[in-house]
Amino acid sequence: MSASNEVPQAPTTAAFFLQAAIAFAVSLATAVVGILYLPIDPWQRGFLAITMLFLTSSTFTLAKVVRDRQEQTSVRARIDGARMDKLIAEHDPFKNVA
Repeated sequence: MSASNEVPQAPTTAAFFLQAAIAFAVSLATAVVGILYLPIDPWQRGFLAITMLFLTSSTFTLAKVVRDRQEQTSVRARIDGARMDKLIAEHDPFKNVA
């Protein structure tokens, strides 16, 4: 069975979701604090802040695209599997034998 035909996994647990949300919040907060306390000029601090904002939004977009592609593949795999099951169920191996 190839990777595109795998059965989708069960949804994530609430604990895993909470752990991921906390990890994101902590990493974003520490990056903001780090930028605020760097001994640099305000324009450099602003550049780093805009870069971090762009990186964060790009990460969300990439995660959504990857998830959407995985869901599309798994739905297509289920449809292909259902078509194959229908063909097998309708096939009569003794129909042309006589």
